[in-house]
Amino acid sequence: MFVAVALREAVREDLAAFLEPREGMPWVDPAQWHLTLAFMASVPPSRADELVERLAHAAGRVAPFALSLGGAGSFPHAGRASVLWLGVDDAAQDPLARLARACRAAASVSGASPDGRAFVPHLTLARLRRPVEATRWLRVLDAWRAAPFVVDEVELVASFLGEGAKGRPRHEVVAALRLGADALPPGAALREG
Repeated sequence: MFVAVALREAVREDLAAFLEPREGMPWVDPAQWHLTLAFMASVPPSRADELVERLAHAAGRVAPFALSLGGAGSFPHAGRASVLWLGVDDAAQDPLARLARACRAAASVSGASPDGRAFVPHLTLARLRRPVEATRWLRVLDAWRAAPFVVDEVELVASFLGEGAKGRPRHEVVAALRLGADALPPGAALREG
């Protein structure tokens, strides 16, 4: 499972239209684009409700904020890139990091330990099987900028490996949690599915 900020549909459509004619990269399916705040490899089923409650409380303590995507990067570096990504604007860095810390703390207390990786806010655009020299691609991606949008909720998402199109993961939103709201009563934000 993971906690993420989903993109607004207008941003998703604009970015997809920008990438569509650019062949030669294994672009991530636009339906799976998100900004991961916390990744939990394992969530004990007996603790899932507690996780939702604690995440709702954590999200409720962070005010909504504006975010814009832009500025390309790669992991581990441009000379041997295995992941291409877009970053977030400077103004969103602090609130996004605060939100990630709150979500990770809520997950830990709930017994769903998040991975220990440092938080680097990014939207993964491509995953490469073999590392490539990506300087040219990063210049192309740098040309795109998103219109700002308000982050007013996070999603708790279950990931089912290999169950999506072309053997990719299938994602299912388990709960939508509002930012800036009072802590929600147990189960209030659970989506039926």
